[in-house]
Amino acid sequence: METTFNTLKLVHLGIDTQREHVVFMRKDCNICTSEGFEALNRVLVTVKQKSKIATLYIITDGILKSGEAGLSESAWNDLNAKEGDEISFSHVQPVTSMRSIRAKMYGNQLKYEDLQNIINDIVKGEYSNIEIAAFITACGGDNLNIQEIIGLTKAMVGAGQKLSWNKKIVVDKHCVGGLPGNRTTPIVVAIVAAFGLTIPKTSSRAITSPAGTADCLETMTKIDLTIQQIQKVVELENGCFVWGGSIKLSPADDIIIRVERALDVDSEGQMIASVLSKKIAAGSTHVVIDIPIGKTAKVRTEEDAEKLKYYFNVVGKAMGIKVNVIFTDGTQPIGRGIGPALEAMDVLSVLRNEKDAPKDLRNKALLLSASIIDMVHGTKIKSGLELAKEILSSGEAYKKFLAICHAQGGFREPEFAIYKEEVKAEKSGIVTEIDNRRLAKIAKLAGAPHDSKAGVLLNTPLNTKVQKGDVLYCIYSETTGELKYSIDYMKSQKNIILIQ
Repeated sequence: METTFNTLKLVHLGIDTQREHVVFMRKDCNICTSEGFEALNRVLVTVKQKSKIATLYIITDGILKSGEAGLSESAWNDLNAKEGDEISFSHVQPVTSMRSIRAKMYGNQLKYEDLQNIINDIVKGEYSNIEIAAFITACGGDNLNIQEIIGLTKAMVGAGQKLSWNKKIVVDKHCVGGLPGNRTTPIVVAIVAAFGLTIPKTSSRAITSPAGTADCLETMTKIDLTIQQIQKVVELENGCFVWGGSIKLSPADDIIIRVERALDVDSEGQMIASVLSKKIAAGSTHVVIDIPIGKTAKVRTEEDAEKLKYYFNVVGKAMGIKVNVIFTDGTQPIGRGIGPALEAMDVLSVLRNEKDAPKDLRNKALLLSASIIDMVHGTKIKSGLELAKEILSSGEAYKKFLAICHAQGGFREPEFAIYKEEVKAEKSGIVTEIDNRRLAKIAKLAGAPHDSKAGVLLNTPLNTKVQKGDVLYCIYSETTGELKYSIDYMKSQKNIILIQ
């Protein structure tokens, strides 16, 4: 890196660019003109001896005066900047690990050292969103072989912190996603922790779906805990509900997910590395993986599922953990709610053993809980399913769920958004097909997951008999604008719910 140039005065612009660091300078700024800076250049910015690499955006209107510069909110906070601080600039040498990404684009295999350098540079903030997108694209589809997936997993684990437990067995579960609702995790953790197994659950936010497990749990309890807080909660209650991004376990994963969300992609090899790196970093020894299969789910055929199962097992074995992959029904949403708060309501309904609780969600949570129990604690006296049913039906699971929430900072009831639109059947018949992807898109257009109370409440699962005028589903939104977007999209589509 070269020596520092002239300085400018900082102005707080209040511009949110998510986690990407951005610096804003005037087009006629003397530094831009003398040093040849152009929009989207990567520059090293320094404020009070603290430096970060940022992407340059050029301002052509009057929001900056001569001699002023601005920072995005993430850069402002990371540099502890204050109004009027001096900011200086340096050229940045090209990131050498980008050579490996360019080589991958031309079909070359990435070695572990290549992946390690790429992931370390991503974590250090040396990649722009454009460069991260290039990495995601180069590895997308079926472009990573098994050795590359193992190398990527190892690199992602090595780039962050790792939890350790004074236990021989630490369990976890994960669903590959692609299915609206399907919020089994809070129920499974409650059952398994009540049984006595250690299950420190770290979860991700949504990538391409209307809700991730972390988004759902955040409507009920605090999920951004420190490592010390996690250890205390798990010591007290055997389990926890934590957003993985808050504790820097496999930190590259959260950075990559942010860009994947913008691209609306979730590539196969990176997904396997993402899942297993988080589990390994959390100290898990035994993991159950749920793969829903359906023509509008993420995994559409059993052949695709078998391929993922093979990869999960091989990578898991290479990384020293035991993996059990389960195929489940992905032909329709699991539960009734699609969106953080609506899915949380389903979770509570099952845990409270309410009469109208979604049976499919209850049964799937029991299946996964039983799989974990049988995997590590097989018994000839009672099956894992019998034990899981007893724990749920007796209220012990709900008691454990509340105990974990209170240990993490308290429990609150999820709520509906204020605006609502009922979508009614145009004819009588039986529900024969549900398009998961389009139903999920309606929920996202309504505001989920960024508006936690927004989403879709499904009243008519497969094989439901309906009369003309019956409510098929309700759309909830926090704003009239987003509600209108979701309704307009819904009206432009045919057979989101097929009735015959």
